[in-house]
Amino acid sequence: MGGDTHNSSGLPPFTLTGLPGLEASQHWMILLLGLLYTVSIVGNSLILFIIKEEQSLHQPMYYFLSLLSVNDLGVSFSTLPTVLATFCFHIREISFNSCMTQMFFIHFFSFIESGILLVMSFDRYVAICHPLRYATVLTDARVVQMGMSAIIRSFCMIFPLPLLLLRLPFCKANVLSHAYCLHPDLIHLPCGDVTINNIFGLVIVISTFGLDSALVFISYVLILRSVLAIASREERLKTLNTCVSHMCAVLIFYVPKVGVSMAARYGRHAPPYVHTLMSLIYLFVPPMLNPVIYSIKTKEIRRRLCKILLRRKF
Repeated sequence: MGGDTHNSSGLPPFTLTGLPGLEASQHWMILLLGLLYTVSIVGNSLILFIIKEEQSLHQPMYYFLSLLSVNDLGVSFSTLPTVLATFCFHIREISFNSCMTQMFFIHFFSFIESGILLVMSFDRYVAICHPLRYATVLTDARVVQMGMSAIIRSFCMIFPLPLLLLRLPFCKANVLSHAYCLHPDLIHLPCGDVTINNIFGLVIVISTFGLDSALVFISYVLILRSVLAIASREERLKTLNTCVSHMCAVLIFYVPKVGVSMAARYGRHAPPYVHTLMSLIYLFVPPMLNPVIYSIKTKEIRRRLCKILLRRKF
């Protein structure tokens, strides 16, 4: 190792990358990322504004949607500084502390999103399977408790990650595979033993994404069983329609997550830009599509959005 070794006290900088192997197409990527950021930030801000202004939306389902929108804004703003620096200003170096901070917030908001989708599935389960108990089960106090539980759980899971990396020596060319800092990327750079890091990372993924997705699946099995017991076909479709937005949000969050995991495990011989594009889809598509889906599928949000657009037109 010699003089090339850096440890946490030396705080080695990291080098970000854009799209390795597709450098000639990066100007198109700038336009695409700009569009994704604009739709995500404007769309989620509009959702929050509409829910705040529309009294009929002051109920648990939309409180959870507000939390989802705030979280999606957090995901977008977590990646925005380094993505702009890398693609627009070609500034590719990031300090150790800045990288650890960005890594923390990216994973922090990702884990919160999984928790929010879980409590939203519980909301749909109670509304459909136990409608008479909905108001007593999902009180404002319980909504706050569930939201805070998702946030606290995420913090407790993610907080050790930077600390576990700080104890390791860095002696390689600290080049990252993305335009932002992710734990699976950083874990390949230290020269020391990363067994503890790998085990802890696997444990928190299984105990959050794995457990949450299983509970969401179970809730929808119970919902489907309850819906199939409804005699009227129209009522069955009407009831299922209240779940469509949430089901779409679950799919666009978990499917890219599974894709990134599969690519990391089985796609080692794939071109580097494949991994980069997969992570871009995972981090950028859900915050962009969630407000679009809920605007299209929620009548009250759609009506209020039309009023805002007509007011600006005239």
